[in-house]
Amino acid sequence: MLLHRSTWIEIEQFLTHSRTIVVPIGSNEQHGPTGMLGTDWMCPEIIAHEAQANANILVGPTFNIGMAQHHLGFPGTISLRPSTFIAAIGDWVRSLAGHGFEKILFLNGHGGNIATIEAAFSELYAEASFARRPAGFALKLCNWWDLEGVHALANQQFPVGHGSHATPSEIAITQWAYPDSIKTADYQPQIAPTGPIREALDFRARFPDGRMGSDPALATPEKGGELVKLAAQGLVQAVDTFSREVAPQRNA
Repeated sequence: MLLHRSTWIEIEQFLTHSRTIVVPIGSNEQHGPTGMLGTDWMCPEIIAHEAQANANILVGPTFNIGMAQHHLGFPGTISLRPSTFIAAIGDWVRSLAGHGFEKILFLNGHGGNIATIEAAFSELYAEASFARRPAGFALKLCNWWDLEGVHALANQQFPVGHGSHATPSEIAITQWAYPDSIKTADYQPQIAPTGPIREALDFRARFPDGRMGSDPALATPEKGGELVKLAAQGLVQAVDTFSREVAPQRNA
């Protein structure tokens, strides 16, 4: 079930039997010479939509702009400051919690988001802690590549040249979902260098075509389909486990 394609009446009815929602979250940033700029928000969206097609879970609209300041040296990248990102996540959570959602799972597609999402969670929990009241909700961060079995499958598919940015696994997922938008390019070296991530000009100088340790030409739609199906299964399991999590009894 997709929240943005539902009516408020349907969401009110959903809340009578489930208080859990999945929010795909990612980034709009460069992904090397063959990767679409939306790759990091497309991947969690593709996986979440595949999961909800086969299970009774609710998926919210995709949070498609994240913390990608280090990619701003490449045209098309859009980034939020960490403070803006934290504030926006906070308002999403407060809105959903105000309607009665008690378990909010963010399915993430961008490694650069992780620290800021965790900081946003800490800010939200701190509001409750300083007010000496229960938060009323639980938050969970899941990176799609950490869902059960996905990392192992990606290693099997791409034993060399996977890297950490513009990876063949994420490119393969978008190829599977959008076969009419597959890109090709000549690039050297075949496997990109690796190194630290700092600010935008430093990143562009270290990684001129945007790749980090990867050879995205290894991607195929078939491999992407395998990853999507396995990740969707893992997401359904993660949502079920999170939904069943019982809060401890508090002292009166």
